[in-house]
Amino acid sequence: MDEIKNLPNFRPNKTPVKKTVKEVIYYVVGIVLSLIFILPILYMLATSTKSESAYAESVGTLSMFLPDFANLGIAFDNYKSVLVNYDIWKYALNSFIYAAIVIVLNILINGLAGYAMAKLTFPGKKLLSFMIIFLIVVPVETSIIPLYSIVKIMLGLKQEMSVIGVILPAAISIFNIFLFMQFFQNIPKEYEEAARMDGANTLDVFFKVIMPLSKPILATVAVFCFIGVWNDYLWPSMILPAADDGSWSLLPIQTALITIKSIEGITTGEIMASLVITSIPIFVTYVAAQKYIVQGFGTSGLKM
Repeated sequence: MDEIKNLPNFRPNKTPVKKTVKEVIYYVVGIVLSLIFILPILYMLATSTKSESAYAESVGTLSMFLPDFANLGIAFDNYKSVLVNYDIWKYALNSFIYAAIVIVLNILINGLAGYAMAKLTFPGKKLLSFMIIFLIVVPVETSIIPLYSIVKIMLGLKQEMSVIGVILPAAISIFNIFLFMQFFQNIPKEYEEAARMDGANTLDVFFKVIMPLSKPILATVAVFCFIGVWNDYLWPSMILPAADDGSWSLLPIQTALITIKSIEGITTGEIMASLVITSIPIFVTYVAAQKYIVQGFGTSGLKM
């Protein structure tokens, strides 16, 4: 061992101090950022299990991030209250139905548009490609008032038509068209050529060849559509009418949260329980489809 140390080219295997300091800073910053994001979630979960008196006692202390261990028997009373007394499950069901319809329409309409832009040749294709990229950077809020005027003129915003007014604008997404277009461009054209040699037309190629090869981007678009519909508040509140007494409300879950918060006598625990209920579907959906989302972005040539 001493002979090795005496060699002229020998260098001891020591971790540089500078590298160690960088690693320490990296982990410290990571832990701090994690706490910044986790603490509000812990606060929401803990408060959703407490009575109003227990919540008032915990404010300003570390126990505000912990459940009320002394009264664990009533931990789910707030959840039962918002589900039974405030019918939040009805609004959640509305959002699930809206999301399912929007996902199907997005995949069909935007998928066909993306396929046409990626694989077909037609006049004005370059102009349309430029418009797609341009419209991606245009804020959605700038089009809400013109869109409302168009929907109101075309549909009249009656009870039956108001649901269509919520679904149709969400069925077309410039960003989803761009995702499909980028993904389909990476599919080898040999698959299409082989299908056409077997007598398949353009729609057959799309539905029987392209779509089965596009599971990652389909999952990505489905998750984005679900999250978008589930979190949408402004547009449905403008389009959908308020429910009459005794009738089934057409409002989605986010508009229900605003309504519940304004109810006289509702407790902080019940409000937090409502937030937990509305957060669970998004969390489960994203975790279940995370692998496909990463694949979808990777094969679309986009950086996450």
